Parts: sequence; structure tokens; C-alpha cells
Amino acid sequence: MNREQRRYLQKQGQIDAEGNPVAQQREDRQAPVRAERVGPAQYVREVRGELNRVSWPTRSEVINYTIVVMVTVLLLTAFIAALDYGFGEAVLALLGLSDG
Repeated sequence: MNREQRRYLQKQGQIDAEGNPVAQQREDRQAPVRAERVGPAQYVREVRGELNRVSWPTRSEVINYTIVVMVTVLLLTAFIAALDYGFGEAVLALLGLSDG
């Protein structure tokens, strides 16, 4: 153990001035408390109660979000296809395999 490590451990109180470990009292750990199981009927009631609290989007919001997602997917697909075509043509040109 080097000097720096010894000083660090002394600051933390893990070793004394001579470098001997300091006996520390362990914390009393309690076992985790298990939740009580509920029956199927109680479970369904709780699920329905939670679903009633959800802020559901309106029909127009769902339609708008769907349109935005579809347009984004189409644009990204076109962009990636253009990059794929461009890089493919560039590689063929570099290898001298192009038709032109």
C-alpha cells in the first residue's frame, strides 16, 4: 500500500496511524418487506383505477401524431436510400466497375 492510499484510508477512518484496520460496527440490516399479494379481482380493480387516471390523447391528436410519424419515416427512408445509392455508385466508380 503506498502513502497516498494509506492517507486516503486514514481520512475515511478505515485504518489507524500504524496502518492497522479499524474495527467497525456493522449496520443492522433488515430483511426487505414483502408486499402482500392480492387476488385477481383486486388486481383488475386496481388496474382499471390506474387506467382511469391516464391522460388519453384525443382522436385528432392521435391522427396528427400518426401523420407526423409516417412523414418522418418516409423522409428518413428516402434519405437513407439516397445515401445507399450514392455510396454504392461511389464505390463502383472507385473500383472502375461502373457502366459509364
